[in-house]
Amino acid sequence: MNLQQPNANDATQTLNRSRSVSPQSGICTRCLDGCRGNCEVFKASFRGREVIYPGPFGEVTAGGDKEYPIDYSHVNIMGYALGATGLPGGATGDPDNTLFPNANTETEFGVTNKVKMKVPVFTGALGSTEIARKNWEHFAVGAAISGISLVCGENVCGIDPELERDKNGKVTKAPDMERRIENYRRYHDGWGDILVQMNVEDTRLGVAEYVVEKLGVETMELKWGQGAKCIGGEIKVNTLERALELQARGYLITPDPSDPAIQASFKDGAIRQFERHSRLGFIDHGGFISEVERLRALGAKRVTLKTGAYGMRELAMAIKWSSEAKIDMLTIDGAPGGTGMSPWRMMEEWGIPTFYIQCMTNMLIEELAKDPNAYIPDIAIAGGFSTEDHLYKVLAMGSPHTKAVCMGRALMIPGFVGKNIERWMKEEDLPKTVAQFGSTKEEIFVAYETLKERYGDEVDKMPLGAIALYTFSDKLKVGLQQLMSGSRKFDIPSISRSDVFALTEEAAKISGLDYVMDVQREEALQIVSGEPVPVTV
Repeated sequence: MNLQQPNANDATQTLNRSRSVSPQSGICTRCLDGCRGNCEVFKASFRGREVIYPGPFGEVTAGGDKEYPIDYSHVNIMGYALGATGLPGGATGDPDNTLFPNANTETEFGVTNKVKMKVPVFTGALGSTEIARKNWEHFAVGAAISGISLVCGENVCGIDPELERDKNGKVTKAPDMERRIENYRRYHDGWGDILVQMNVEDTRLGVAEYVVEKLGVETMELKWGQGAKCIGGEIKVNTLERALELQARGYLITPDPSDPAIQASFKDGAIRQFERHSRLGFIDHGGFISEVERLRALGAKRVTLKTGAYGMRELAMAIKWSSEAKIDMLTIDGAPGGTGMSPWRMMEEWGIPTFYIQCMTNMLIEELAKDPNAYIPDIAIAGGFSTEDHLYKVLAMGSPHTKAVCMGRALMIPGFVGKNIERWMKEEDLPKTVAQFGSTKEEIFVAYETLKERYGDEVDKMPLGAIALYTFSDKLKVGLQQLMSGSRKFDIPSISRSDVFALTEEAAKISGLDYVMDVQREEALQIVSGEPVPVTV
């Protein structure tokens, strides 16, 4: 286990004075009267509720660092030296047609109006947080040119300073939502789609009617929760005026900006920010089915569901109800998640970890599939992924129903990197980590000329964060192709559960995968005994 301590973490900008720390409380074993800080108890003694959250808000994304007993590192990918599947035309494979670039990483999700993606990955929900708003163009353009899907998260319309509503309180114009959709569509060429999320606040505001009927959005995503937290969406607000405005729109704002004592504290400078919270949603079978039908009646071509790291009961509801409603994709988000605005200890200690919740998902789908008439929704898994081996393992473990991986922070980081390289270049202040490769965008970004050949001079109008995201997604694609080639599976549907195995008996028990010492054991014993054995990939 790692040395994760409950009373100090870089996310909350806290640390212990002592080298000796009580493992459960996280308090120094010798807590000194006169200590100058800076553990969480120390900092919370004068900054209070601020210390609940990672910071500085709007400048960081934060992901839980708790080490779980079993995770995806306890699974390895099988390699083969015999045969191949997934080659065009049903070819069996030879050294000339099984070069790794021939592996096809395309995937698709949906019932009839399917969405195709060039790589089996899409962004996490980028909603009303400041870090999503100010970096949106980098994320949106990058996703579009990469041929992957983009999720526009909850509350975007509700917090828009220029929001316009009708007499019934329904949104009639939200310029920021319009900007976000346009940024993605500008370079969208038929691969991927933009999904717009809805929570309780969005439903009350009439977001679906607005984005589907007026902005032409084709995919709506209902949201039950996420892997980073068990409460509604949150952001921080820096001014009293803005806090009062959002409170007037019906949001929960804490501390209460209408309280004279709180206003005085804000004027004194003690309170520097307010928190905007969303209401908790409550699910019920009839309401879910009718809401899916309502969205389709509005004109949505696809309806998806995003659910969080809840227990097996809620997971079963998500799977069964999604089956009954024949939704286009169910995204299941495991703990700890990564976000720019979730309570830190909640990220660390709440919810079902991703590996476990995917194993539960597989078990429940297997049970559902016993009914030959049951519709099995396409599945996506989210929660702490960043590399191509993650993609392969998730797709293999969830085969044949898991079609994609949702990545949060891993697809945001390239946006930050490209944006900052652009700024550093203008300021002639490139760090050595970047400057060692050159001083121009053509020298620094290995994919720049590829994009220029594809888009011509238009590439010069793209933000460098978008080019960085494309470059990163290309790394995922090539790395995945290499893994697929090594296991002789040359398209995504060919990847199966037999292509991964458990390294520990506990991982095997949880996942249902074969333990490493049992994989192909019978075939191997028959081979060495000289018996003829039908050998397949």
